[in-house]
Amino acid sequence: MGTDSRAAKALLARARTLHLQTGNLLNWGRLRKKCPSTHSEELRDCIQKTLNEWSSQINPDLVREFPDVLECTVSHAVEKINPDEREEMKVSGKFILLHSGSNRFSCSVLGVAQLDSVIIASPPIEDGVNLSLEHLQPYWEELENLVQSKKIVAIGTSDLDKTQLEQLYQWAQVKPNSNQVNLASCCVMPPDLTAFAKQFDIQLLTHNDPKELLSEASFQEALQESIPDIQAHEWVPLWLLRYSVIVKSRGIIKSKGYILQAKRRGS
Repeated sequence: MGTDSRAAKALLARARTLHLQTGNLLNWGRLRKKCPSTHSEELRDCIQKTLNEWSSQINPDLVREFPDVLECTVSHAVEKINPDEREEMKVSGKFILLHSGSNRFSCSVLGVAQLDSVIIASPPIEDGVNLSLEHLQPYWEELENLVQSKKIVAIGTSDLDKTQLEQLYQWAQVKPNSNQVNLASCCVMPPDLTAFAKQFDIQLLTHNDPKELLSEASFQEALQESIPDIQAHEWVPLWLLRYSVIVKSRGIIKSKGYILQAKRRGS
């Protein structure tokens, strides 16, 4: 094992939380040689390459400090928005819960005080259990807090049918302004969902994300391959934010990337 891997292994053995940020993928040459066929493949590749780069650039002082929270970033890939250009950009994200009970994230790492829109994916539930309002409520309340504190302008949902969307709309203080529908499960928008969305001015969008974008096993494999001999099974991914920054006037993507948080079991 190289010195870099030993340092990364030592830090991860002591840390409680791992905060990984890919930075702007458009700045990386790492994905251009290989075009990922799925979102899951792209994400795993990003995690692995970010870990590789980070472990090769570890500051020796960090090893002496052994921080509880490890910031796994690659400085040359991180691109914060120029405040003078903020009004020209639309900053949006999709918040994906990977582990139940995890519902907090920060937008400050993007260099902005406020996100224009955030869509939350349906929280993970046990097999055979139907998604209910009770499953959504704690996560939606957290998003409402971020809206009320002006950290997010608008919030939306993903993969809710008409009944689920109606229940959330009637209960919520901050109403959903959009709902994503998976193209794989629906070639045509359900008429009842379309009618309800039109009545309450909810935008219906489409997506093609898999049901499970990042499994616990896939994250642990990426960790193991990047830093050999680590106790990868101790680490659990909590949440993921996939974000994009679009130039409003031109409709082009200026920046996109992933932010992920994981924790060590028992910490």
